[in-house]
Amino acid sequence: MSYELFIGLRYLKAKRKQTFISVITFISVLGITVGVTALIIVLSVMNGFEENLKDKILGVNAHVVVTGFSGGLRDYGRVAAEARKVSGVTGASPFTYNQAMISGGTGVAGAVIRGIDVDSAGEVTVLPQRIKTGSIDGLKTPFAAADGGAAGGAPARMPGIVIGKELARNIGIEVGDTVRVISPMGAMTPAGNVPRMAAFKVSGIFELGMYEYDSSLAFISIDSAQKFFRLGTAVSGVEVRVADIYAAEKTADAIMSALKGSYWTRTWMEMNRNLFSALRLEKAAMFIILALIIVVAALNIISTLIMAVMEKGKDIAILKSLGVTSGGIMRIFMIEGAVIGVAGTALGTALGLAAAINLEGIVAFAERVFHFKVLPPSVYYIDKFPSKVEPSFVIAIALISLGISFLATLYPSYQASRFDPVEGLRYE
Repeated sequence: MSYELFIGLRYLKAKRKQTFISVITFISVLGITVGVTALIIVLSVMNGFEENLKDKILGVNAHVVVTGFSGGLRDYGRVAAEARKVSGVTGASPFTYNQAMISGGTGVAGAVIRGIDVDSAGEVTVLPQRIKTGSIDGLKTPFAAADGGAAGGAPARMPGIVIGKELARNIGIEVGDTVRVISPMGAMTPAGNVPRMAAFKVSGIFELGMYEYDSSLAFISIDSAQKFFRLGTAVSGVEVRVADIYAAEKTADAIMSALKGSYWTRTWMEMNRNLFSALRLEKAAMFIILALIIVVAALNIISTLIMAVMEKGKDIAILKSLGVTSGGIMRIFMIEGAVIGVAGTALGTALGLAAAINLEGIVAFAERVFHFKVLPPSVYYIDKFPSKVEPSFVIAIALISLGISFLATLYPSYQASRFDPVEGLRYE
């Protein structure tokens, strides 16, 4: 063991007359611990929130959407077949997108009605796996209204519809009930524009775990959507799922090259740019704010070392008289500050990882004890407290903490190295 390390560690041990310095040292360690712990927990929650939100958005939405310049897509069969041939594509399925009102039970609510191909929908969405009651197979019942879906037409056989759990609760319906779908884009009559209405049988209720979707989304078959909304043989577009979501843009370009026509593509990053940009900005802001805790703790290290230099003036003078160089004196106090930084960083990392990994259980325990919901699904996008520990983030936080702690030791250590031994021994 070098004499710098030996003396630096000895200076960390408080003597009876140096209790105050020891308290400041403890506060410095505690400050770095709190800062590192808070950073790891908050960034893990932000990562978990982003990952959870991404999974739920991409669970019901495709990674790439192919549409036509004219607003509709008629040769969607060929488009889907060509898209499946592109490397990296795992599935493709046509869809329609329309807005309507759903009336039934005890209420009425606005909803987005999406037409899907029942046979291929599982290739691009998680809908078949998220059906809580009923079945998606009911959507295969053909749309056969008496007048093709005109106002008030009573269907000979009711086609199926699958709606979200919250939407079903809001309008008071269950599987097997009948609802009326009302489209404002109706038929022109002598009495004016009359909305189109058609009866659908609720064949299933899904729960995606995202309140916005569960409360405003419903699915019918593409055939029913084309007839009810009078789309003819067109669809809104083709949804494509890719193996690597971060290579979606590259895959979209490959699909465009394969189709060679008047088509255009949008990726999930483009369609949700504002949301994920806001999340990244918030994560960066939280990192900067919480990093200030470590900076404050580093200021405590500076004050601790300055007070230690003043207290150890006689020791420094004796060491220099014995031949210790200015560099050796500087290293002694740098080691003292570095030990504080390493101890705080190590303890903070351990506590932060323990809390972040078990955060969901900790939050559930707090909810049971205090009888409140941390994340009400009606307010937030998610229904549980997420946490995802990124090793790269943890390493970065630890290195930043160590770096700030090291920088905090430079000035006091430099001042100690410049101490004049004559001044220290003049009155001894």
